[in-house]
Amino acid sequence: MLPESAAEPAPATAAEAGTAALTADVSGFARLYGEPLLTLPNDLYIPPDALEVFLDAFEGPLDLLLYLIRKQNFNILDIPMAQLTLQYLKYVDQIRKSNLELAAEYLLMAAMLIEIKSRMLLPQRQTDLDIEADDPRAELVRRLLDYEQIKLAAYDLNTLPQLDRDFVRTQIHIEQSLVTVLPDVAPLDLQQAWLDVMKRARLTQHHKISREELSVREHMTGILRRLQSTRFVEFADLFDVAGGVPVVVVNFVALLELAKETLIEITQAEPFAPIYVRLAYAPA
Repeated sequence: MLPESAAEPAPATAAEAGTAALTADVSGFARLYGEPLLTLPNDLYIPPDALEVFLDAFEGPLDLLLYLIRKQNFNILDIPMAQLTLQYLKYVDQIRKSNLELAAEYLLMAAMLIEIKSRMLLPQRQTDLDIEADDPRAELVRRLLDYEQIKLAAYDLNTLPQLDRDFVRTQIHIEQSLVTVLPDVAPLDLQQAWLDVMKRARLTQHHKISREELSVREHMTGILRRLQSTRFVEFADLFDVAGGVPVVVVNFVALLELAKETLIEITQAEPFAPIYVRLAYAPA
């Protein structure tokens, strides 16, 4: 943003500027290696462009116009075009000779201001008096209000905390051993597996009627002996469906008794996956 003194004319020569600085501060207008300089060196060279006003401090012609309006406390709905155009041209004229490329966009807005001013100075015809004519400044006012609203919204967004500007994400590395946690076997899964076994047992059942005494303890011993020789056994493989439904039922009761006494573990890798049975590990 340009300082308020930018609109005032600069001293005519570099010598007058140095004299004014010496008068304002008798202790020295500058310091060289910590020592005050009370007089100007004879070989001091001040280039002609030492004092320049750069319009690139503004984001465009609308930004400069809004700055001038707010600085002079003009009513944005009733802009005095003569004063605004004069001040705008004074700013643009300071860089037009040295940086024409930068001033091109601002010169286009200056032409628009002059056009609006000239339209306001034109006398109105009788037909225009009967019908209320549009204000030539209406389009400019609309663009200024929209720009000001967007600028304020951008400022509000910029005040929000931003990553890597106002805060950074903390990263914490936690070393932990990867332990495979197997899901628990739900009673519904066990029931479905049991129904599948019963379905296959009915397919292979015989109509031979015989009396057979089945021991749950014997089947428990047989299951433990079979699990000792392997790590995992699929649930369905523990049943001899060829023996009929009675054998399957007793074998299932034996399996439940072993699970109740925590001698075996029934596990499942994921939902709807095959159910496996293994010996339970004794606590250390």
